[in-house]
Amino acid sequence: MVDVTVVGSGPNGLATAVICARAGLKVQVVEAEPTFGGGARTAADVDFPGVVHDVCSAVHPLALASPFFAEFDLPARGVQLAVPEIAYANPLPHLPAAIAYHDLERTCAELQDGASWRRLLGPLVTHSDAVVSAMLGDKRSVPSSLPSALRLGLRILAQGTPAWRSLAGEDARALFTGVAAHVISRMPSFTAAGAGLMLATLAHSVGWPIPVGGSRVITDALIADLRAHGGELAAGVEITSPPGPPGSVVAFDTAPTALLRIYGDALPSRYIKALRRYRFGPGVAKVDFVLSDDIPWSDARLKQVPTLHLGGTREQMARAEADIAAGRHAGWPMVLAASPHVADSGRIDGQGCRPFWTYAHVPSGSTLDATEAVTGVVERFAPGFRDIVVAARAVPAARMADHNANYVGGDIGMGGNSAWRAIAGPTPRLNPWRTPIPKVYLCSAATPPGGGVHGMAGYYAARTLLRREFGITRMPTMTP
Repeated sequence: MVDVTVVGSGPNGLATAVICARAGLKVQVVEAEPTFGGGARTAADVDFPGVVHDVCSAVHPLALASPFFAEFDLPARGVQLAVPEIAYANPLPHLPAAIAYHDLERTCAELQDGASWRRLLGPLVTHSDAVVSAMLGDKRSVPSSLPSALRLGLRILAQGTPAWRSLAGEDARALFTGVAAHVISRMPSFTAAGAGLMLATLAHSVGWPIPVGGSRVITDALIADLRAHGGELAAGVEITSPPGPPGSVVAFDTAPTALLRIYGDALPSRYIKALRRYRFGPGVAKVDFVLSDDIPWSDARLKQVPTLHLGGTREQMARAEADIAAGRHAGWPMVLAASPHVADSGRIDGQGCRPFWTYAHVPSGSTLDATEAVTGVVERFAPGFRDIVVAARAVPAARMADHNANYVGGDIGMGGNSAWRAIAGPTPRLNPWRTPIPKVYLCSAATPPGGGVHGMAGYYAARTLLRREFGITRMPTMTP
């Protein structure tokens, strides 16, 4: 007896499963990979078992700020989210690094034009909850605070267009562009501006926490709650035909195109055409390093920074994103990096080895081993970096789908990194979490509000299917 089958165990799939189980339904989760978690997994290094790498996401501002996770209350479940003094930094050629502290005023004090940064972010930080509500909303409801939504919208218009020059100072411009590059998009763009404003706001409000023990602790907490409410999970099960008992409800935490393979001609013809037109974006090439010591940054302050944006100046980052959007490898690619041991000393093994997590933005389907490209970028700001590398584990964009089938061509945004997709969903529908297949729903990052470890796409899918299939109009509480 199964009421709801969830296909895929990423944060959104698990959010859907937890909510349905708490509503009193019998839930099962099936995962194609041997481990659960999707974009929130952690695995030991093959040669240094005391060093663990985050398979996808590593830093989690939304683990505290997302409405779903705020109610789920990870800290109350034993998940330690270490909030470092510094959220992120952007090293610069020929200038001191630009640093975003948890403290807004300290950040402004070290920038060339701190007043400009304060004008951009100060009002958003004051109303941080409203910013998150607007950005992670279902895009169909009236925002909780219209003045805050207007304030945010005007800044998205400015930073998503050539008017982004209104942010003064080379260091501040680079600092914002680096955080906006967490969404792989041409710059300037509304998508990158929106994501950048939310993440930069959170840096100064809740901070950018590192889960102690790796991203998997978030997954573990969700699974524990699911099992406590009668849910069941099965790993290593690939779905190739409609899952679950006849008549049961199914929610897919997958790329929407997976439905073509699973349902085939049973799909309505118009939906088949829409899914075949679905396009994925540029990809990432991942390199997990094992280091024997701290990175020898030229700017010594960077030794205390857990998250780094290594794209250089705003102009260099914009050029690199334009190159990959055009299908070319950038000469200086946008590289995102994390040193989780800065906030979680338990990530250093008994011999002093520690992980260094990196992504390089590359064209979709790239087969490039990015080890040398990433090493070269780090060496620009930390001469001697090569000397402390004891191992490097490269996963080209073309192979990212080997450990997560949703990452087609290396696109960790699952094709959802556009303003239109964030509103309309994978295909234009009034309710993007529904599909035209009876009792079949989408709960993945391809649906609003898009990518990130926030669980909100799963929340909205659960809200929809509970109401339509089971007549449950009141969402269950998530408190421990």
